[in-house]
Amino acid sequence: MTDNAPAAQASEEVRVPVIPAADWANPLRDARDRRLPRIAGPSGLVIFGVTGDLSRKKLMPAVYDLANRGLLPPGFSLVGFARREWEDQDFAQVVHDSVREHARTPFREEVWQQLAEGMRFIPGDFDDDTAFKQLKDAVEELDASRGTGGNFAFYLSVPPKFFPKVVQQLKKHGLANPPEGSWRRAVIEKPFGHDLASARELNAIVHEVFEPDQVFRIDHYLGKETVQNILALRFANQMYEPIWNRSYVDHVQITMAEDIGIGGRAGYYDGIGAARDVIQNHQYAAGWQGGEKVVGYLQEDGIDPKSKTDTFAAIKLGIDNRRWAGVPFYLRTGKRLGRRVTEIAVVFKRAPHSPFDSTATEELGQNAIVIRVQPDEGMTVRFGSKVPGTSMEIRDVSMDFAYGESFTESSPEAYERLILDVLLGDANLFPRHQEVEESWKILDPIEEYWAAHGRPAQYASGSWGPREADEMLARDGRSWRRP
Repeated sequence: MTDNAPAAQASEEVRVPVIPAADWANPLRDARDRRLPRIAGPSGLVIFGVTGDLSRKKLMPAVYDLANRGLLPPGFSLVGFARREWEDQDFAQVVHDSVREHARTPFREEVWQQLAEGMRFIPGDFDDDTAFKQLKDAVEELDASRGTGGNFAFYLSVPPKFFPKVVQQLKKHGLANPPEGSWRRAVIEKPFGHDLASARELNAIVHEVFEPDQVFRIDHYLGKETVQNILALRFANQMYEPIWNRSYVDHVQITMAEDIGIGGRAGYYDGIGAARDVIQNHQYAAGWQGGEKVVGYLQEDGIDPKSKTDTFAAIKLGIDNRRWAGVPFYLRTGKRLGRRVTEIAVVFKRAPHSPFDSTATEELGQNAIVIRVQPDEGMTVRFGSKVPGTSMEIRDVSMDFAYGESFTESSPEAYERLILDVLLGDANLFPRHQEVEESWKILDPIEEYWAAHGRPAQYASGSWGPREADEMLARDGRSWRRP
């Protein structure tokens, strides 16, 4: 089924006028153009698995924040689908509580009331035909009462094993078919399969129902403000673009560390692991975290004591092109590490010649640009500077940029940006199926090797991972950063 959004663009959303690329550099152009927000047109959102943590902590608060910022239409509607015997008012109360606890923007009663009027709840299982008939009736009722115009996005906030059943039910009951001049879209959360074969199978199933331009695969990191800022950092600044290549960059480190364990996600996490969940073979052991003694992965509730699921992964990759040939990219992710942090560190080569004595620079490291994605969004530039005094002594110093200190408006949550983009039909920040398949082509050989040759190892909770990860960089004469 074809997405008719391009043909209905004018009625679907309120947008700034199209400005030729050359005009963006023109300081004389009307400044009001860039300040007008993109506002979604008549539309609604159906969330499957609406009682889960993702929905309660991220999706429903993001919808409220968008409404609070005036970026949703007055008749926007939210439909929840889950196995609970709730009425519409019960669902509205759950959303209310989630918004009160997790929303980024202040609670305003008038915004809430307008949003609550468009809330509906459908109880049922994914193989329940009666429930999907009720869902279709609810969508048609909202078109009539709220003016949603037949435009609905279906958000699959459910484990991947349920994706095929949900999309097939949407097709069976005509929910994937948009009325003329309207659109229907499917939103799918990671992981997109568990290997290349399953990813291709999933893509085939989804594309039997939805055309590729109707499918939005959520990778919420792509919606984070700091990740988007990488483009601005590189291309808007003459001081960085000329050195953003193999001639100057020694290596790149990407770290996504969590200081928590699996919590209540044993059913999801066991059998998937850190490499598949985020990008091998370790499990965290008992230890101390934040002054509290914590159990190891194998002692967590719901985990098989013989499980070999990894909770830490570190890999070395290269990019086979002229710009980055020979520059290693080190990636690591794990649970129960030293602290919660996500960062990208671009580490530069040392100067080919130094006019200073080695004793003057023995405490000098390598220049680096560190992009902090979370929790304190910003950027740090590390460089060498003379220590005040009569002798020539050079040490590392840092210049720091923090979003919270430089801008009066707080950064929107990633899900705010991505949900709005779904409603607008803007797919720039969503991986296409070709990208998903390429990522599995990289990861599958690693998983296969560890399945055949991996030896179980553990690292202490609260540490920065196993010694094998340190040894991987040590073999290259490098070491991990300590964020």
